[in-house]
This record gives sequence, structure tokens and C-alpha cells, in this order.
Amino acid sequence: MFQNKKLYIYAGFIWCFLFALMSFYWASGGMLGTRSLGGSIYQHALEREAAFITVVWITGFVKLGGGLVILMLLRDWSKMINRILYFLSLIGGFFVFLYGMVNFITFLLSTFGLLSLRINNFALSWRLLFWEPFWMLGGLLFILSALMYKKDNIRPNSYEI
Repeated sequence: MFQNKKLYIYAGFIWCFLFALMSFYWASGGMLGTRSLGGSIYQHALEREAAFITVVWITGFVKLGGGLVILMLLRDWSKMINRILYFLSLIGGFFVFLYGMVNFITFLLSTFGLLSLRINNFALSWRLLFWEPFWMLGGLLFILSALMYKKDNIRPNSYEI
């Protein structure tokens, strides 16, 4: 495993930035790649529902926010900020990874006929081979960034108040 914390941080930022760009592209009316999402997400994208488009814009900004948080791990801050950044990155990473893993398992169960989902085979393949592993990769990058940050920046007794 790589020991350079900057590698994970930059990779995590690139992950966030690319993911945010996709959201902004789709929110602006771009349709390339939306079919690969399948199900109701694809239907909402086709219908261009205002509430759905607003959610897509918001998710783009949230992804950019995650990128800014992970970039903040590049420098040493006060003891309190160090702890906040560590926990934000670690907990956020676990949730992102868990989201991808739960979806991956759900779609995998669907391929074996154990769950019935309203998603075509094209989108199902994309979700299993790209989208859900992409989510899990982002989660891992945040977790590894946080762990490397803690190793370098958070002293053993820094959790005392």
C-alpha cells in the first residue's frame, strides 16, 4: 500500500471533481451516460423534472464540497480542525463506500433473480461494473486519506478535550 498521504488526497479530490462535473453536466441538460444509471433516475433525467434537476445540482455542489474537505487534509491545522477533518473524511468515506457496496450487493442479487428491480440489463451491467465500484473507490480514497492524515497530523493524545 502506498504511504504517501498526498497520493490518496489528490486521487480523492480528482474523484470528487470528476463526479461533480458529471452532475453539473447532467443538471445542465447533458444526457450522455444517463442511460447507464437506469431505472427511475434515467426516467427523471429524460423528463427533466425541476425538483430532480435541483437535486442533481445540489449533489454536484456536495461532491465539490467533499473535494474541498479532502484537499484541506494537505496541511496541518489546529488540533480541533485536524480532528474535524479526520472524522469528516473517515465517516464520509465509510458512508460513501457503504452506499456503493449496498447498491452493488442489491444489483448483484438482482442478476441472480433474488430481487426484482426495475432496471434493464444495460444499466444493470453499468451499475455493477462501473457506478457502484466507482462509489466504493471514492469511499476508500477518503478513508485512506483520513488514515494517512491521522498518522501524520494527529498526535496520540489529541482526542482529549
